[in-house]
Amino acid sequence: MKRNEKTTKHQARTIALLGFDGVAALDITGPYEVFSLPTFLAQDKTVPPYRIVLLADQPGPVRSASGLSLIADASWHTFHDKIDTLLICGGPEMKPQQNNRQLLAWLRTMARRTRRIGSICTGAFLLAEAGLLKSRRATTHWREVTRLAQEYRSITVEPDAIYVKDGHVYTSAGITAGMDLALALVEEDLGRDVALAVARMLVLFLKRPGGQSQFSTQLQAQAVEGKRLANLLSWLADHHHKPMTVEDMAAQAGLSPRTFARVFVTETGDTPALYLEKLRLEHAVRLLETTGTSLDMTAQACGFTGHEQLRRAFQRHKGITPQDYQKRFQTTKTNSQGGLS
Repeated sequence: MKRNEKTTKHQARTIALLGFDGVAALDITGPYEVFSLPTFLAQDKTVPPYRIVLLADQPGPVRSASGLSLIADASWHTFHDKIDTLLICGGPEMKPQQNNRQLLAWLRTMARRTRRIGSICTGAFLLAEAGLLKSRRATTHWREVTRLAQEYRSITVEPDAIYVKDGHVYTSAGITAGMDLALALVEEDLGRDVALAVARMLVLFLKRPGGQSQFSTQLQAQAVEGKRLANLLSWLADHHHKPMTVEDMAAQAGLSPRTFARVFVTETGDTPALYLEKLRLEHAVRLLETTGTSLDMTAQACGFTGHEQLRRAFQRHKGITPQDYQKRFQTTKTNSQGGLS
């Protein structure tokens, strides 16, 4: 069966998660919960959309890096069932897996046989060592993106991405980003409504604020909690769409403009104007990803003076126009339902 052929409605897709001793437990349990919920939410007697299996070197207990033990359903050595999607989980130490020639050969074989193959967190290093990321775009945990780029020069590493799709190969950022990737795969397979229901059940964003960035401005703001600007940054998250000057922000913080500018850079690493622009851009990204509003309406809703200011902000921070960004996002939304090769 070819990748672009539809899986019949009576055939459950097999999702295989590859673990090992020393794996990050959440790399397994996070996506596992995401893929298991569509069946629970269906509340009928139809065939479950997914069958989920945990593979390891041997069936039985797998001890995670945190000490939590999980039970592998089968060994990857002897598992011969058809796999629709194979996800390689990560952990703090990947060298033993990278040095496992037999495992690398198996991954190369599975990349030809599965509809999708991907990684969670540092699992990207295993895909890279197997040659499956050669000349592809990819990401991994933010602490490891530099090393991934240095050790595998042919990979175009996207350090800010939550997850990256390049053909039928997917990579995701650190740990909880595996759930973002799993939600995206559920959306590809079963549609936005099902994915949104799963996200609501897990109290997750279907799309994180800030689009695909690991380093959203609001996440950055959490780092200054308890400091002088914590209340201001919380206020800005709700008011960034309104007309605003640096003097307005300084007054809201109860500081003189000069002191405010100095403290702001010290606590956030950005100037007030740059921070505000980032907030507005992240809002614009969310609108472009989820609505069909015009650029003028998007700019107005986010606090930009017009679509030209929005365009310049996109060019500065993302290197593309808002029109190109929207087209790229819509392309990644193409439904890729299919069966096994």
